[in-house]
Amino acid sequence: MEKEVIDHIEMKLPARAEYVGVARLTVSGIASRAGYSYDDIEDLKVAVAEACTNVVDHAYKHDGFMGLFCDLYEDKIEIVVSDRGQSFHLEDIKRGLGPIDAEKPIEDLKEGGLGLFLIDSLMDEVEINGETGVAIVMTKFLQRDGREPDVNGIPTANAQKQQ
Repeated sequence: MEKEVIDHIEMKLPARAEYVGVARLTVSGIASRAGYSYDDIEDLKVAVAEACTNVVDHAYKHDGFMGLFCDLYEDKIEIVVSDRGQSFHLEDIKRGLGPIDAEKPIEDLKEGGLGLFLIDSLMDEVEINGETGVAIVMTKFLQRDGREPDVNGIPTANAQKQQ
């Protein structure tokens, strides 16, 4: 059974490098509000920046737009970065993905494959749809600290401090 979306955020941004930071900051703010850790927020920011940079660099010959969609659930965030630019062959992209050979010089790594490999390593789930343009769906689960909340929603370790 699919869990219910708590919040849905949509943005349409020009597919230009100066708007990648806007996407990063938006996702950072949403994740912070949802209770993600500093490290997870940094992972989200890097993954979103990579996905947006792919749109900027590869989707359009001229002006275009990228979509940023965030669905916030109780236990995860799903982020979609999409474009309506030139599609690609998904199998070709998959062949370009890791593993990365540590013996090879960094100059020999494929640029696009490295970005997708990075996204895949930072996120919990990644899906790519290339039917009409490209949409990359990235999921990051919210990690709890493992402590059970008491009846008031305050973690039991902190409950005594609050009284």
